[in-house]
Amino acid sequence: MSSKDSVNSFGARDTLKVGDQSYEIYRLDAVPGTEKLPYSLKVLAENLLRTEDGANITKDHIEAIAKWDPSADPSVEIQFTPARVIMQDFTGVPCIVDLATMREAVGELGGDPDQVNPLAPADLVIDHSVIADLFGTANAFERNVEIEYQRNGERYQFLRWGQGAFNDFKVVPPGTGIVHQVNIEYLASVVMERNGVAYPDTCVGTDSHTTMENGLGVLGWGVGGIEAEAAMLGQPVSMLIPRVVGFKLSGERKAGVTATDVVLTVTEMLRKHGVVGKFVEFYGEGVAEVPLANRATLGNMSPEFGSTAAIFPIDDVTIDYLRMTGRSEQQLALVEAYAKQQGLWHDPSREPKFSEYIELDLGDVVASIAGPKRPQDRIALSDAKTAFRKDIHNYVGGTAENPVPHTNVDEVVEESFPASDPASLSFADEDAVVPSAATGSNGRPSNPVEVKNSERGDCIVDHGAVVIAAITSCTNTSNPEVMLGAALLAKNAVDKGLTSKPWVKTTMAPGSQVVTDYYNKAGLWPYLEKLGFFLVGYGCTTCIGNSGPLPDDISKAINDADLSVAAVLSGNRNFEGRINPDVKMNYLASPPLVIAYALAGTMDFDFESEALGKDEAGNDVFLKDIWPSQKDIDDTIASAINTEMFVQNYADVFKGDERWRNLPTPSGNTFEWDDKSTYVRKPPYFDGMPAQPEPVTDIQGARVLALLGDSVTTDHISPAGSIKPGTPAAQYLDSHGVEKADYNSYGSRRGNHEVMIRGTFANIRLRNQLLDDVSGGYTRDFTNGGEQAFIYDAAQNYAEKGIPLVVLGGKEYGSGSSRDWAAKGTSLLGVRAVITESFERIHRSNLIGMGVIPLQFPEGESAASLKLDGTETFDITGIEALNDGGKTPKTVKVTAKKEDGKTVEFDAVVRIDTPGEADYYRNGGILQYVLRNMLRS
Repeated sequence: MSSKDSVNSFGARDTLKVGDQSYEIYRLDAVPGTEKLPYSLKVLAENLLRTEDGANITKDHIEAIAKWDPSADPSVEIQFTPARVIMQDFTGVPCIVDLATMREAVGELGGDPDQVNPLAPADLVIDHSVIADLFGTANAFERNVEIEYQRNGERYQFLRWGQGAFNDFKVVPPGTGIVHQVNIEYLASVVMERNGVAYPDTCVGTDSHTTMENGLGVLGWGVGGIEAEAAMLGQPVSMLIPRVVGFKLSGERKAGVTATDVVLTVTEMLRKHGVVGKFVEFYGEGVAEVPLANRATLGNMSPEFGSTAAIFPIDDVTIDYLRMTGRSEQQLALVEAYAKQQGLWHDPSREPKFSEYIELDLGDVVASIAGPKRPQDRIALSDAKTAFRKDIHNYVGGTAENPVPHTNVDEVVEESFPASDPASLSFADEDAVVPSAATGSNGRPSNPVEVKNSERGDCIVDHGAVVIAAITSCTNTSNPEVMLGAALLAKNAVDKGLTSKPWVKTTMAPGSQVVTDYYNKAGLWPYLEKLGFFLVGYGCTTCIGNSGPLPDDISKAINDADLSVAAVLSGNRNFEGRINPDVKMNYLASPPLVIAYALAGTMDFDFESEALGKDEAGNDVFLKDIWPSQKDIDDTIASAINTEMFVQNYADVFKGDERWRNLPTPSGNTFEWDDKSTYVRKPPYFDGMPAQPEPVTDIQGARVLALLGDSVTTDHISPAGSIKPGTPAAQYLDSHGVEKADYNSYGSRRGNHEVMIRGTFANIRLRNQLLDDVSGGYTRDFTNGGEQAFIYDAAQNYAEKGIPLVVLGGKEYGSGSSRDWAAKGTSLLGVRAVITESFERIHRSNLIGMGVIPLQFPEGESAASLKLDGTETFDITGIEALNDGGKTPKTVKVTAKKEDGKTVEFDAVVRIDTPGEADYYRNGGILQYVLRNMLRS
């Protein structure tokens, strides 16, 4: 809906003059009560005012937000319409595949395919596919990009076609930067103008770290692919008005304390406090002292806190950053005038009411790392050696398949689909003998292995060796203070004659090309390279699992002796198995500390009391001797960074390099699908779809595909990580002539539904209770006497016989971050209903978006209490009451017939919670609903 169509119940429409230009705005002061709201809720209030349609968004919704009770639990559902959508390539490809498929479907139903375009501007940044295969050499970047194009050419051709075919859809080519950094440095406008209307820039993204934009005052967060597609197609995002946690910042950081140390401290504090599903808003006098890059670092880590968003208000610091990054003077004037007019400009003297309060004195923050498996497990650097010695005992020994105690699945919330994933790793062969580690006299396990190497020199690798030191990821690489701090530390180390240890894989993957410009201008690149930190790519590498392989001899030593080695990275995710298949312990640290650990070469190191080496005069060199002063860092920032760098780097940001421009790309408004492609396939969502929805039907004679327990996450359901030989997905690729070495990851093949449905419910940690003591993607196939079979194979057999399927689950089904393939895969396997004790909200709505009905057992009941073991045949009646636009029934009747003829009956609660969701379900899903609306209009 355009804002011109707004019902405008409050008479809020007005004009704002900025310089010579006039803009239409929706004044918040037209609604009494909004002046007291926190910044983030003012943004939501304006959104409702401007999009009020009298049906989905009403005067009551606007009044509910104006009268928001900070102390109340969230209960009012609103429809938030983001101004734009941002995607990365793993999660964005399926969105564009679906748009391309919709074009054909519209054409087949007699409409105009050109009608199908994003209705909200959408940008896609290709940043998740680069892998640090090569490192430590001057040509590493070139070679890694070359390999990236070889691996992903098909996907890139498809995205390049989309860039030309769709209006309001832009693609930032590979090798440019990280999606979130490109977002804050170029794409985000803070205040948007479209068709003469000015309004707050709001943006949802298909990556949970979309919250980096919160540092600019842009409200937005990560959503799953289904919500992103809906937002692109003009559908609002359904949400509850949240609780807002006020986070007061005061004091100043001590010397030697970085933004990373602050963010790890905040992560620990907010995880302990509990902010899941809430907004966090930074306020107080201290806000003005926080540089924009540090605000972005804090916003970025919002998913690690667990909050939906972690936002800063707009102030002079915001304007200065927009000026530095090359935004126009008219844009700066608009942001300032609009923010002041709407009460969105930071005024520390007017403190809004918050639901909860928390405070941090920045003077209390100390140098820190976090690990060895969760971002919130902060360790003061001074305690790092002691903590490592305690933790190492949990990582030595154990079984081959499950070598370490695993993170609680609720904590494992990923934003994407890494190339290596806990679900697809085994650290040794099933039958390998795990050597028992001798315990050294110092009380820590020791199992030294000699590695002979002519190039790097002979070395000894032991438990705790740092084998990856990576400056990587969106969190820190946008932050000149820590990036230049790391480079200055490298210079000081080289000047003292220090070198990185020969067993450390050292990589540098900045978030944008501007970093390279300021490193060059400051003359610091040679020092980083001297320590092995050569450029490997501009993209999301180590943090997402794209660390690339370790050198063969190091990898062999680790696996032969089952060593528990470590990675130190400047990213935001360090879950077990995520970073590299050879590495069990992962630590988050600031870029300068990443370099310090490359020099130390082990986690068993105390930087205060142990020397990193000796200088030419034979004197011990400690970390404090090479740590740059704040003055050195500030002076370098002032002399090495200028606006011109941003203007030049982003002048042709969508143009790409020669490789991108020379990709053979199909033209035309509909895509020419290639039957031989194993990356991009036309999905079957619209096959045979009539122009009018057919009536929804009850479910008869359904079989149970999986009987699952509590806390089954979307990571359990959705395909992620590498593709294991012998699995249905691997069998499919084999049949298409794909070599094992070219399987690539599920993430890279998300545009091929054939691969993705074969990996749905196939996580090796999934326990299907239809089978005893078996984990992984298996079930009992009742078309074949109840024999054990792959879930995919059984689903195909059921489909052939026309037998519908159900899934039974426990509490918090679908928790974790949103995964579109968790719902898409469920639907395409033939599952008609999921019956659980409770759902995670977004996965519940995603199931409806894919035409699957979410049902809950009666209060207090479960599959176990009802004595359901999954061998029953299910009938579900009462669904048909949804036809003819009727009211959604509160319950439907479920009858489960056992093999001996006895039945279990219960009334399942229907979790279709809004009129909009009922429309989606009646249409067979959200895409079908949108497509039919397009045909009607």
